Amino acid sequence: MGASGSDTLLIHPNDPATALALLTRLPIKARFERSAQAAWAYPLAGAVLASLASLPMLAALWLGLPDLIAAVIFVAAMVILSGAMHEDGLADTADGLWGGWDKARRLEIMKDSHIGAYGVIALCLSLALRCLAVATLLNAEWAAAYLISVAMLSRAAMPLVMTALPHARADGLSHAQGRVPRKTALAGLTVATAFAYLMISWMALPLAGLCFVCAALCAATARVKIGGQTGDILGATQQVSEISLLIALSALMG
Repeated sequence: MGASGSDTLLIHPNDPATALALLTRLPIKARFERSAQAAWAYPLAGAVLASLASLPMLAALWLGLPDLIAAVIFVAAMVILSGAMHEDGLADTADGLWGGWDKARRLEIMKDSHIGAYGVIALCLSLALRCLAVATLLNAEWAAAYLISVAMLSRAAMPLVMTALPHARADGLSHAQGRVPRKTALAGLTVATAFAYLMISWMALPLAGLCFVCAALCAATARVKIGGQTGDILGATQQVSEISLLIALSALMG
């Protein structure tokens, strides 16, 4: 089947490899003709990342290191494996949306590689909240299952924003991928919720609802501030969703 025929499919066997190549620094060979349609597989990329990051975390716990140190190791591994892609998006979004006074200036700031005060604050808060929340979850049996579920659901939030908003600029990674079909975004959320349910039972359902709310809030903010979405907005959406899900899990299990 040619590329034009594969574009009509909701799910394609090559989509997970495409998602891994886009969202990680793993040496994955992939074809990018279906970049937009492959967005349903973003949660699968999250599952791979969290599974790999859990290995050094579990080793740290086995060696008797404190929970907080193990949590820092997990978060650091996630950042390294993803190339800090989402953290970079969060910092650029914080600088742009709150450092600019109009759409053009906000987009200009977001494209600038330099980081400002808002970006530094956002990164510090993100890392601190994630490390502390992960540390609270490590007392639970099957802690890795909770972390994998969060990684999947938070990455399901990105396609929801990609289908809800037009592109804010005519270039960049997000624009190159194209507009994500609504059925693709819903398929991603369904896949993430189903896998999370298998791992953490009923808690997957309210977490999926929270994921949807986070995506909606991020999309609404981006629409007001810049009239659409960019790759940075998607990274910020993932970070906001991940932090919210980790805090919610900590509250549910606390």
